[in-house]
Amino acid sequence: MLTKGLSMLVQVCGLPGAGKSTLSAAIAERVPALTLRVDAIEGAMWKYGIPRDQSGIAAYSVMHAIAVPNLRRGRMVIADAVSGVEAARAGWVATADAAGVPLRLIEVTCPDVDEHRRRVEERANDIPGFTLPTWDEVQRTADEYEPRTDDRLVVDSTQRLEETVRLALGFLEVRGR
Repeated sequence: MLTKGLSMLVQVCGLPGAGKSTLSAAIAERVPALTLRVDAIEGAMWKYGIPRDQSGIAAYSVMHAIAVPNLRRGRMVIADAVSGVEAARAGWVATADAAGVPLRLIEVTCPDVDEHRRRVEERANDIPGFTLPTWDEVQRTADEYEPRTDDRLVVDSTQRLEETVRLALGFLEVRGR
């Protein structure tokens, strides 16, 4: 069980369908953490009439607003979002700074293109009101995804989940259940 060094912001990023949500949920099952998923927030926004072309930045802002007080209370917060451009990444830095906690970055990749496409095309939608991206939309996101150069753990999601969780917990320097 994690006790020491609990309060940190963990930003799990990568392309849609790469495995961010799977890894985020698996980490949260092993350590006490609040998981914030941008897709769930956007789905709720769409349900209540916020246009899709305006929901992205707003959803990230909601995540930041929820994260800060929870981080200040000593919680670990896992933020599950693509964060494909510098402006989105800067928001996580500012959120961690506002809460006075460390920011840890985990980038999830799926280097096997055929496997990535299969995941995107076959995955079940577990978020009411959210429309999963198509493979073409994921490709457009990939084209706009700015290469990362920051200190982070890069996880290959074609590895066994238990292995990626072990790597993530080691990177976060926490012990899981």
